[in-house]
Amino acid sequence: MKQFRTLLLIAIITLGFNSAQAQTKVGHISTDLLLSLMPETKALNADLEKLSKTYETELKSENDKLAAKLKKYEAEVKTQTAEVNQQRQAEVQQDQQKLYQSSQIAQEDIRKKRDEKLKPILEKARKAIEDVAKDQGFTYVLDAASIIVANGTDLLPAVKTKLGIQ
Repeated sequence: MKQFRTLLLIAIITLGFNSAQAQTKVGHISTDLLLSLMPETKALNADLEKLSKTYETELKSENDKLAAKLKKYEAEVKTQTAEVNQQRQAEVQQDQQKLYQSSQIAQEDIRKKRDEKLKPILEKARKAIEDVAKDQGFTYVLDAASIIVANGTDLLPAVKTKLGIQ
């Protein structure tokens, strides 16, 4: 009788384990590709490109002014006193530092705007992936970028349909 109970317990555990494994569905999706296909990401990239060009134009203008000032000072170096040349050199170094700081501020501003506007796009994509996974009964969804072999179901077509992407 004791052997029968042990055998029955082993059978129940084995069947329970097998049925738990059978219920696990794993899918994959390329989130990078999904994000690149989303119209919101394309609009964000266009906005960031426009902002980047604006900063680039401003910085180029400031750089051109600095280059002109430097050229003028270099041409007048022999006609000025050592004290004036030293002041001019300090002025040029200060202007170069300001230009560098402006460039750093521009890069930081672009990064902040990108991060700020990307957050709702990422949330929308994540929500769509979760909805499709739930609708199709997937237990796990992995990012295709980190998978070596992807023989499972690709959720990209279903998520694109959910988001209305062609």
